[in-house]
Amino acid sequence: MPRHEFQPGRLVAGTFLSAAGVVFAGDAAGAWETPWFAVIPLVVGGLFLAGAVGLLARATRRHRTPPREESHP
Repeated sequence: MPRHEFQPGRLVAGTFLSAAGVVFAGDAAGAWETPWFAVIPLVVGGLFLAGAVGLLARATRRHRTPPREESHP
């Protein structure tokens, strides 16, 4: 399996969206009562945090790796 680049922003976004799915699934199953608007801050906050983590990861990756030289034919 080829290795891929680690993207922490996507990891954070997936975690928060999965948590929103669990909250709605628990409400649908009758485990607890969730108001319809309760998931909005969870999703928006998760996407905001994912964007911030993505920008931070990109900034640190930019400073660590040397610039690539492109070869033009």
